[in-house]
Amino acid sequence: MTVEQIVTPDTGVELEKVLLQHRVEQFLYHEAQLLDRWQWSSWLELFAEDVLYWMPVRKNRLRRQRDQDEVPQGIEMAHFYDDFESLRMRVNQMHSGTHWAEDPPSRCRHLVTNVIITPRADGEAAPGVTEFDVSCNFVLYRNRLESETDIWAGERRDVLRADGTSFKIAKRTILLDQNVVQSKNLSVLF
Repeated sequence: MTVEQIVTPDTGVELEKVLLQHRVEQFLYHEAQLLDRWQWSSWLELFAEDVLYWMPVRKNRLRRQRDQDEVPQGIEMAHFYDDFESLRMRVNQMHSGTHWAEDPPSRCRHLVTNVIITPRADGEAAPGVTEFDVSCNFVLYRNRLESETDIWAGERRDVLRADGTSFKIAKRTILLDQNVVQSKNLSVLF
């Protein structure tokens, strides 16, 4: 069977979707690896300069309220609400050696799964800019010192902007499954 026989108009579109899925997943896996290896400056380079990186505080909802959007309209409360400059300050603090909550640095594992990609609708991105809404589940395991262990799980909702052969993270919303964070701090990067 030849490639021409395999790639019909319909399978060509499906092949593009599969390739996009692979590229986005590899991008997210690479990002997780940078964080796990304490390569924070390289991690920061993955973000667009107009990024919004935030983690809203979650609320308990009644069953009848479950169909409402989990992300609050407007900022009510957030564990953090960062732009590119505040992310740069976080990274610089990690490198400084004076970040008390990360000295010694935490040993982390960022696990990413269930990646779903949706092209953004016309008008959601600037003209000539290709962006994708990407949601994924994550588990972040952290161990620090001899006995401090934290496990956070949740969903990340990203806007990825095409950037040459890769992407930039233009927006990240981190939705923890727990609404009360019982960790001593949230000093790691999600």
